[in-house]
Amino acid sequence: MERSPSAFVRYAWFTLAYNVLVILWGVFLRASKSGDGCGQHWLTCNGEVVPSAPELKAVIEYSHRMMSAIDGIVVLALFVWALVLWRQNRTEQSRSTFFLTAGGMFFVITEALVGAGLVLTGNTAENLTAARPFWMAGHLINTFILLGFLALAARRAAGGSRLSFRIGAKPLLMLGLCLTGILVVGTSGSVAALANMLFPSKSLLGGLEQDFSSDSNVLVLLRPLHPLISIGTIIFLIFAADWFKRAFRGDRDVTLWAKRLSWLAIIQFFFGTLTLLTHMPMLMQIGHLLLADLIWISFVILAANTLSPQTVTLKSATRVLEAT
Repeated sequence: MERSPSAFVRYAWFTLAYNVLVILWGVFLRASKSGDGCGQHWLTCNGEVVPSAPELKAVIEYSHRMMSAIDGIVVLALFVWALVLWRQNRTEQSRSTFFLTAGGMFFVITEALVGAGLVLTGNTAENLTAARPFWMAGHLINTFILLGFLALAARRAAGGSRLSFRIGAKPLLMLGLCLTGILVVGTSGSVAALANMLFPSKSLLGGLEQDFSSDSNVLVLLRPLHPLISIGTIIFLIFAADWFKRAFRGDRDVTLWAKRLSWLAIIQFFFGTLTLLTHMPMLMQIGHLLLADLIWISFVILAANTLSPQTVTLKSATRVLEAT
């Protein structure tokens, strides 16, 4: 089993973890309504490279920008290191690891551009425009793709098999349905979070009244869809994880990540319910998104293990044994 040097593997996993940390600080930024802390200025903060007498929300916004800038350097270092290893080794494993880090590099740049677009167009804090829900959905999808590339790069560096789509239609269908469900839940969650921030209620009952009032904003009317879609998706993810364990029994990696996906989905169900019942305090929102990110990463790695030639060969061998 080919793998990258252990130092590179550790750094790849660190890069993934640091990106999750940056994302969670972004949740705090949004929930604290500090997105306009630097005004409609980018790269500067209220026209200054370093704010001289910042308010608290400017400190929060500026710190997020600094974390994002450091993130760019962290991902760039991963990309350059992977390039050096590829040029040294010239193996298929080092080549595919490099291209996965290149994907991460590309999407960390687009992540910065989306953030800049939000600031420059004024789609921050409590400002509401017709385009803002689409900005939020696009931001979330870009973030998921970024995490996906970084997770795949770390997995490949650690010795994970290369990807192959030469498997049966049913596994591909199951993966496609899981992917669709997670993305729909994520985008509906971004809209629900925006509605909660812009149109807060004083109690759970008050929020329910808003949800079904004809006078409410369309974002508020769409808000109940998120928990409903989430419940359906969580049930399906648990079912799908069990299916993958049975369909690819004997593959330890598939079994391990299917179990992790299943348990994370169960935890997210109870955590999401508690978040709703406690009227979505900031700490619960951060934990809710952390679990969403972990579910996404677990699914990506499960999908990669399912699509590896090793798994395909194992499944074919299992069928032969069952037939005999």
